[in-house]
Order: sequence, then C-alpha cells, then structure tokens
Amino acid sequence: MTAHINRIGTATPAHDIHADFVAFATAGLEDARSRAVFARMAARAGIGHRYSHLRPGVLAAGEVDADGFYRRGRFPGTAARMRAYGAQALALSLAAVARLAPVAGEITHLIVASCTGFTAPGLDVQLAAALGLRGDVARCMIGFMGCAAAVPALRAASEAVRADPSARVLVVNLELCSLHLQETTDIETALSLLLFGDGCAAALVTAEPDGIALGDFRAAILPDSAGLITWTIGDQGFVMHLSGQVPNRIAATLRADAAAARPDGLLRGQRADDIALWAVHGGGRTVLDAVEIGLGLPPAALRPSREVLHDYGNMSSATIMFVLARMLAGGMSGPGLAMAFGPGMVAETFRFRLRPPR
Repeated sequence: MTAHINRIGTATPAHDIHADFVAFATAGLEDARSRAVFARMAARAGIGHRYSHLRPGVLAAGEVDADGFYRRGRFPGTAARMRAYGAQALALSLAAVARLAPVAGEITHLIVASCTGFTAPGLDVQLAAALGLRGDVARCMIGFMGCAAAVPALRAASEAVRADPSARVLVVNLELCSLHLQETTDIETALSLLLFGDGCAAALVTAEPDGIALGDFRAAILPDSAGLITWTIGDQGFVMHLSGQVPNRIAATLRADAAAARPDGLLRGQRADDIALWAVHGGGRTVLDAVEIGLGLPPAALRPSREVLHDYGNMSSATIMFVLARMLAGGMSGPGLAMAFGPGMVAETFRFRLRPPR
C-alpha cells in the first residue's frame, strides 16, 4: 500500500518583513565593515520576502515592530514569545487547512510538526476542536526537530496509511520563526536571523493514487556534526546557531554518497542524473548551492527550492512542503528525491513520484 499526498495547502502571515529586518539588523551592527559585509551577504542570500504576523515598525522612530512586541533594549522573554505563539499558531494553521479545498471525508489521523513554540493543550488538540474532528482522532505532535521535521511527519503519515488503507491523515507543519528575533551586534547571529520567516503547510495523505506517491524514507546522522546546527531554548526566545561549516559538510557528504553508490546510501545507489525531480529544503542559498555542487546537478534542478527560498525565506519544517506544493501546482511529474537537513546534523530523505492532480 502506497501513501500519497493528495493536496497541499499553504499560508503565510500578512506582513512582508524582509527589507525591514535588513534595515533593523544593519542598524544594530557596530562598525562600518560589519554593516558592509552584512549588506553584501543579504543581497546574495537569494531571499526577497519573508512573512510575519508582526507589522514592521518605523525604524527612524526607534520601532522594531508597529505593535511594540519587540522594543529596543527590552526584547520579550521566552514566556511572552510562547504566549504569542499560542495566539497565532492556530489561525495560520486553519488558513493553510482551508486551502486544501476542502479536506474531503473524515480525518482519522492528525500529525502536527512545529519547532518554534510549545503550548499545552497543544496545537493538535486546538486544531482538532476548531476543525470539528472526531474525538478519537489519532494525534501526533512532532516537536523541536528543526528544519527536517516535515519528513518524519510524512513518514508517520505514510505508516498510518500502510497500516490502514482507509486512513485519512492531515499533516500540518506550522512555524513562527519571527517570534525568535534577537537583538544582536554579532554579524553571524544577524546572518542566521536573515534566513527565517513564518509559514504553514497542511497536507492530506491517503491511499488514493493522486498527487505525490511517498516511499522509501531514509535518515542519516552525519558523524561529528552535532554542533553544526543547534536550536536551544534561551531566556529570550529560542537561539539558532548555524556553523559556516554546514554547506561544506553537506556537499562533502553528498559527493561521497554519490561516489560510493551504495544501495543503503541517501541516493539509494542511484546516480543523481537518474532522479528527475529534486525537492530540497531551502535552508539558505549556500545550502542549496552545496546540494547542487555535491551532486553535480544542473542549475535548473533546484529551481522550485530556490523559488520558495526567494518568495518566503526559510520557514523551517514548512519549507519543503511549500516546495512540494509548488511542484504539484506546476504540473511537474516523474520520480524524485526529497531532502532536508536539521539539527543533529541529520539528513532526512524520501523518494517520491509526482503526478499532476486530476
């Protein structure tokens, strides 16, 4: 029995914050050289837009956001950020679910992945109530697995369908990355914050043979890499660390995997040019460049991933779902490989076959 993503709905908050963040971060850097480097890196980031529920403020008036959530010298603590997560997560999730148009039939399983907030009762319980799902819906929360979390969520959905062909699984990836803005004079921190935006994807996974067929999920923990990507809980929100070594490690790992051609490898022993479609999490331009270089891919291979990165930034676990949604809406077809990287450092992958919706 093969599980399929039949449809994907996506949603982002209303406010494009990318240009305003660049101005805010530049103003916080202490010397002209750092400001020049940051401006150059921002221009090369491949990102044009990122979204948040927070309205950009007037920087000249000392505002960070128009609602005063962030105030210079008095950024909110983690508790305040979690209250904001609780207030915003459900609405954005419901907007994404609504764009599934509609979720036909009864949902038997609900899987929610998120790494940018915690509430209890959780978003799974809130969604079940808001959508009027039946009381015995099987719920699963996948938390704090970072950018790669969409893949374990889809794996759990696929396993549910394989166990029960009548299962109808709703998978929601919700991330509010803008709740973890840091006030910093450190250029490396500012460059990490430059990547992230808010977004939500909702997918219907069933045994019905429409959309994206899922198969052969596989993960790999890269040795001696645990410190390269970290996501920790601090007193003022969650703190991201992205080592500059990440792209080189990804490129080297994929290059070695392709050369070894092992059936148990990430490429399953295939050559890269045997794979027609690539759905790669846009962790940043340098991450996509590393995948392209490591596998020797032609520039067009990662076009959907680069387009999503440009249009939305890195939305953590939701990003790869936006890539798959774009491929599905664009009428692409054929066999493919999906890939995302997260803290650990972990590579999460699965094979898929895409057919345009009927």
